[in-house]
Amino acid sequence: MNDAVPTEPPTPEPAPAPAPSPTAVSAKGEQTRALILETAMRLFQERGYDKTTMRAIAAEAGVSVGNAYYYYAGKEYLIQGFYDRMTHEHAADARARLAGTTDFAERLQIALESWVDCAAPYHEFAAQFFRTAADPNSALSPFSNESHPARTTAVEIFREVLDGSQLGPKLDPELEELLPDLLWLHLMVIVLYWVFDRTDDTERTRAFVARCAPFVAKIVALSRYRVFRPLVRDAVDMIQDFVLPTIGKAATPSTSPATTAAKRKRRT
Repeated sequence: MNDAVPTEPPTPEPAPAPAPSPTAVSAKGEQTRALILETAMRLFQERGYDKTTMRAIAAEAGVSVGNAYYYYAGKEYLIQGFYDRMTHEHAADARARLAGTTDFAERLQIALESWVDCAAPYHEFAAQFFRTAADPNSALSPFSNESHPARTTAVEIFREVLDGSQLGPKLDPELEELLPDLLWLHLMVIVLYWVFDRTDDTERTRAFVARCAPFVAKIVALSRYRVFRPLVRDAVDMIQDFVLPTIGKAATPSTSPATTAAKRKRRT
Protein backbone atom coordinates (compact mmCIF):
# COMPACT_ATOMS: atom_id res chain seq x y z
CA MET A 1 0.00 0.00 0.00
CA ASN A 2 1.31 3.42 -0.95
CA ASP A 3 1.03 5.83 2.05
CA ALA A 4 2.45 8.91 0.17
CA VAL A 5 0.48 12.10 0.71
CA PRO A 6 -1.03 13.24 -2.58
CA THR A 7 0.16 16.64 -3.77
CA GLU A 8 -2.23 19.34 -4.95
CA PRO A 9 -1.96 20.44 -8.56
CA PRO A 10 -0.11 23.76 -9.04
CA THR A 11 -2.29 26.88 -9.08
CA PRO A 12 -2.46 28.20 -12.61
CA GLU A 13 -1.02 31.69 -13.13
CA PRO A 14 -3.59 34.34 -14.04
CA ALA A 15 -3.79 35.13 -17.72
CA PRO A 16 -2.15 38.41 -18.68
CA ALA A 17 -4.48 41.34 -19.16
CA PRO A 18 -5.33 41.86 -22.81
CA ALA A 19 -3.44 44.68 -24.50
CA PRO A 20 -5.55 47.71 -25.33
CA SER A 21 -6.85 47.66 -28.86
CA PRO A 22 -5.29 50.04 -31.42
CA THR A 23 -8.66 51.80 -31.56
CA ALA A 24 -8.60 52.43 -27.81
CA VAL A 25 -5.01 53.66 -27.96
CA SER A 26 -5.88 55.93 -30.87
CA ALA A 27 -8.94 57.32 -29.08
CA LYS A 28 -6.90 58.06 -25.96
CA GLY A 29 -4.21 59.72 -28.05
CA GLU A 30 -6.76 61.93 -29.76
CA GLN A 31 -8.20 62.91 -26.37
CA THR A 32 -4.73 63.87 -25.14
CA ARG A 33 -4.01 65.83 -28.31
CA ALA A 34 -7.33 67.69 -27.97
CA LEU A 35 -6.67 68.40 -24.29
CA ILE A 36 -3.27 69.91 -25.06
CA LEU A 37 -4.72 72.10 -27.80
CA GLU A 38 -7.66 73.23 -25.65
CA THR A 39 -5.28 74.09 -22.82
CA ALA A 40 -2.97 75.99 -25.14
CA MET A 41 -5.83 78.03 -26.59
CA ARG A 42 -7.01 78.96 -23.10
CA LEU A 43 -3.52 79.98 -21.96
CA PHE A 44 -2.91 81.97 -25.13
CA GLN A 45 -6.07 83.92 -24.36
CA GLU A 46 -5.18 84.41 -20.68
CA ARG A 47 -1.43 85.06 -20.91
CA GLY A 48 -0.73 85.81 -24.57
CA TYR A 49 1.09 83.66 -27.09
CA ASP A 50 4.63 84.88 -26.33
CA LYS A 51 4.29 84.36 -22.56
CA THR A 52 2.91 80.84 -22.83
CA THR A 53 5.48 78.03 -22.87
CA MET A 54 5.14 74.38 -23.78
CA ARG A 55 6.06 73.54 -20.18
CA ALA A 56 3.18 75.67 -18.88
CA ILE A 57 0.79 74.08 -21.36
CA ALA A 58 1.87 70.58 -20.30
CA ALA A 59 1.52 71.44 -16.60
CA GLU A 60 -1.96 72.88 -17.05
CA ALA A 61 -3.04 69.91 -19.17
CA GLY A 62 -1.66 67.42 -16.61
CA VAL A 63 0.71 65.71 -19.04
CA SER A 64 4.47 65.46 -19.17
CA VAL A 65 6.47 67.93 -21.23
CA GLY A 66 7.70 65.02 -23.34
CA ASN A 67 4.12 63.98 -24.01
CA ALA A 68 3.23 67.52 -25.07
CA TYR A 69 6.15 67.56 -27.50
CA TYR A 70 5.12 64.12 -28.78
CA TYR A 71 1.82 65.56 -30.07
CA TYR A 72 3.10 69.02 -31.00
CA ALA A 73 6.77 69.44 -31.94
CA GLY A 74 6.74 73.00 -30.61
CA LYS A 75 4.47 75.84 -29.60
CA GLU A 76 4.26 77.07 -33.16
CA TYR A 77 2.89 73.70 -34.28
CA LEU A 78 -0.19 74.40 -32.24
CA ILE A 79 -1.04 76.84 -35.03
CA GLN A 80 -1.72 73.88 -37.32
CA GLY A 81 -3.91 72.29 -34.65
CA PHE A 82 -5.73 75.60 -34.24
CA TYR A 83 -6.18 75.87 -38.01
CA ASP A 84 -7.57 72.33 -38.24
CA ARG A 85 -10.02 72.89 -35.40
CA MET A 86 -11.13 76.29 -36.64
CA THR A 87 -11.80 74.87 -40.10
CA HIS A 88 -14.08 72.15 -38.79
CA GLU A 89 -15.88 74.54 -36.42
CA HIS A 90 -16.39 76.95 -39.31
CA ALA A 91 -17.71 74.17 -41.57
CA ALA A 92 -20.30 73.02 -39.02
CA ASP A 93 -21.41 76.56 -38.17
CA ALA A 94 -21.61 77.72 -41.79
CA ARG A 95 -23.64 74.69 -42.89
CA ALA A 96 -26.18 75.32 -40.14
CA ARG A 97 -26.52 78.99 -41.12
CA LEU A 98 -26.74 78.28 -44.88
CA ALA A 99 -29.78 76.01 -44.59
CA GLY A 100 -32.73 77.41 -46.52
CA THR A 101 -30.79 80.17 -48.33
CA THR A 102 -30.23 79.95 -52.10
CA ASP A 103 -29.07 83.45 -53.07
CA PHE A 104 -25.35 83.20 -53.87
CA ALA A 105 -24.41 86.62 -52.47
CA GLU A 106 -26.23 85.87 -49.22
CA ARG A 107 -24.66 82.42 -48.95
CA LEU A 108 -21.19 83.84 -49.51
CA GLN A 109 -21.69 86.54 -46.89
CA ILE A 110 -23.03 83.98 -44.42
CA ALA A 111 -19.99 81.72 -44.89
CA LEU A 112 -17.56 84.61 -44.42
CA GLU A 113 -19.37 86.03 -41.39
CA SER A 114 -19.45 82.55 -39.90
CA TRP A 115 -15.65 82.41 -40.04
CA VAL A 116 -15.32 85.82 -38.36
CA ASP A 117 -17.66 84.71 -35.56
CA CYS A 118 -15.89 81.37 -35.04
CA ALA A 119 -12.48 83.07 -34.94
CA ALA A 120 -13.56 85.92 -32.63
CA PRO A 121 -12.35 84.32 -29.35
CA TYR A 122 -8.81 84.06 -30.76
CA HIS A 123 -8.44 87.54 -32.21
CA GLU A 124 -6.18 88.89 -29.45
CA PHE A 125 -3.30 86.55 -30.28
CA ALA A 126 -4.09 86.05 -34.00
CA ALA A 127 -1.20 88.30 -35.06
CA GLN A 128 1.25 85.96 -33.32
CA PHE A 129 -0.21 83.03 -35.20
CA PHE A 130 -0.13 84.91 -38.48
CA ARG A 131 3.54 85.83 -38.06
CA THR A 132 4.50 82.15 -38.13
CA ALA A 133 1.92 80.97 -40.65
CA ALA A 134 2.78 83.77 -43.11
CA ASP A 135 6.27 82.34 -43.74
CA PRO A 136 6.01 80.90 -47.30
CA ASN A 137 8.60 78.23 -46.44
CA SER A 138 6.80 77.11 -43.29
CA ALA A 139 4.89 73.83 -43.17
CA LEU A 140 2.43 75.71 -40.98
CA SER A 141 1.40 78.09 -43.75
CA PRO A 142 -2.23 77.63 -44.86
CA PHE A 143 -0.82 77.33 -48.39
CA SER A 144 1.57 74.46 -47.59
CA ASN A 145 1.22 70.79 -48.50
CA GLU A 146 0.93 69.97 -44.79
CA SER A 147 -2.16 72.19 -44.51
CA HIS A 148 -3.84 70.40 -47.40
CA PRO A 149 -6.44 68.45 -45.32
CA ALA A 150 -7.72 71.55 -43.50
CA ARG A 151 -7.58 73.59 -46.70
CA THR A 152 -9.63 70.95 -48.53
CA THR A 153 -12.29 71.13 -45.82
CA ALA A 154 -12.35 74.93 -46.12
CA VAL A 155 -12.60 74.84 -49.93
CA GLU A 156 -15.46 72.35 -49.64
CA ILE A 157 -17.44 74.90 -47.61
CA PHE A 158 -17.30 77.30 -50.56
CA ARG A 159 -18.16 74.52 -52.97
CA GLU A 160 -21.32 74.01 -50.93
CA VAL A 161 -21.94 77.77 -50.95
CA LEU A 162 -21.89 77.66 -54.75
CA ASP A 163 -23.66 74.34 -55.33
CA GLY A 164 -26.50 75.24 -52.98
CA SER A 165 -27.15 78.54 -54.73
CA GLN A 166 -29.34 79.42 -57.69
CA LEU A 167 -26.20 80.59 -59.52
CA GLY A 168 -24.11 77.41 -59.42
CA PRO A 169 -25.91 75.46 -62.19
CA LYS A 170 -25.67 78.45 -64.57
CA LEU A 171 -21.88 78.86 -64.56
CA ASP A 172 -19.29 77.65 -67.00
CA PRO A 173 -18.23 74.16 -65.78
CA GLU A 174 -14.51 75.00 -65.59
CA LEU A 175 -15.14 78.21 -63.68
CA GLU A 176 -17.54 76.36 -61.41
CA GLU A 177 -14.80 73.86 -60.62
CA LEU A 178 -12.20 76.54 -59.85
CA LEU A 179 -14.42 79.02 -58.03
CA PRO A 180 -14.39 77.33 -54.59
CA ASP A 181 -10.57 77.62 -54.49
CA LEU A 182 -10.82 81.28 -55.46
CA LEU A 183 -13.44 81.92 -52.79
CA TRP A 184 -11.11 80.31 -50.25
CA LEU A 185 -8.37 82.71 -51.38
CA HIS A 186 -10.88 85.51 -50.87
CA LEU A 187 -11.34 84.24 -47.32
CA MET A 188 -7.56 84.47 -46.84
CA VAL A 189 -7.80 88.17 -47.75
CA ILE A 190 -10.55 88.54 -45.16
CA VAL A 191 -8.36 86.75 -42.59
CA LEU A 192 -5.45 89.11 -43.24
CA TYR A 193 -7.71 92.14 -42.84
CA TRP A 194 -9.20 90.62 -39.68
CA VAL A 195 -5.79 89.99 -38.09
CA PHE A 196 -4.92 93.69 -38.17
CA ASP A 197 -8.42 94.98 -37.39
CA ARG A 198 -8.44 96.66 -33.96
CA THR A 199 -12.01 97.99 -34.02
CA ASP A 200 -14.53 96.80 -31.41
CA ASP A 201 -15.79 93.32 -32.31
CA THR A 202 -13.79 93.68 -35.57
CA GLU A 203 -16.57 95.88 -36.93
CA ARG A 204 -14.51 96.99 -39.95
CA THR A 205 -13.94 93.39 -40.98
CA ARG A 206 -17.65 92.68 -40.73
CA ALA A 207 -18.40 95.79 -42.80
CA PHE A 208 -15.78 94.71 -45.35
CA VAL A 209 -17.45 91.29 -45.64
CA ALA A 210 -20.89 92.86 -46.04
CA ARG A 211 -19.59 95.14 -48.81
CA CYS A 212 -17.42 92.73 -50.76
CA ALA A 213 -19.67 89.61 -50.76
CA PRO A 214 -22.33 91.18 -53.05
CA PHE A 215 -19.56 92.65 -55.22
CA VAL A 216 -17.90 89.25 -55.70
CA ALA A 217 -21.30 87.70 -56.41
CA LYS A 218 -21.99 90.26 -59.14
CA ILE A 219 -18.68 89.53 -60.85
CA VAL A 220 -19.35 85.79 -60.74
CA ALA A 221 -22.89 86.28 -62.07
CA LEU A 222 -21.62 88.36 -65.01
CA SER A 223 -19.32 85.51 -66.06
CA ARG A 224 -22.25 83.44 -67.32
CA TYR A 225 -23.14 85.88 -70.10
CA ARG A 226 -21.82 85.05 -73.55
CA VAL A 227 -20.18 88.43 -74.07
CA PHE A 228 -17.89 87.76 -71.11
CA ARG A 229 -16.96 84.18 -72.12
CA PRO A 230 -13.57 85.16 -73.67
CA LEU A 231 -12.66 86.97 -70.45
CA VAL A 232 -13.77 83.96 -68.41
CA ARG A 233 -11.55 81.72 -70.58
CA ASP A 234 -8.55 83.98 -70.03
CA ALA A 235 -9.26 84.16 -66.30
CA VAL A 236 -9.53 80.38 -66.00
CA ASP A 237 -6.22 79.91 -67.84
CA MET A 238 -4.41 82.42 -65.63
CA ILE A 239 -5.83 80.88 -62.48
CA GLN A 240 -4.71 77.41 -63.53
CA ASP A 241 -1.25 78.60 -64.58
CA PHE A 242 -0.39 81.06 -61.83
CA VAL A 243 -2.76 80.87 -58.85
CA LEU A 244 -3.49 77.21 -58.11
CA PRO A 245 0.18 76.08 -58.34
CA THR A 246 0.95 78.33 -55.33
CA ILE A 247 -1.54 76.53 -53.05
CA GLY A 248 0.54 73.48 -52.21
CA LYS A 249 -0.94 70.10 -53.01
CA ALA A 250 -4.02 70.51 -55.18
CA ALA A 251 -7.31 69.34 -53.73
CA THR A 252 -8.93 66.30 -55.28
CA PRO A 253 -11.71 67.55 -57.56
CA SER A 254 -15.11 66.72 -56.17
CA THR A 255 -16.46 66.53 -59.71
CA SER A 256 -15.18 63.85 -62.06
CA PRO A 257 -14.27 64.70 -65.69
CA ALA A 258 -17.31 62.71 -66.84
CA THR A 259 -19.61 64.72 -64.60
CA THR A 260 -18.03 67.97 -65.77
CA ALA A 261 -18.52 66.93 -69.40
CA ALA A 262 -22.16 66.07 -68.72
CA LYS A 263 -22.72 69.48 -67.13
CA ARG A 264 -21.16 71.20 -70.14
CA LYS A 265 -23.39 69.24 -72.51
CA ARG A 266 -26.53 70.21 -70.58
CA ARG A 267 -25.64 73.90 -70.65
CA THR A 268 -24.78 74.16 -74.35
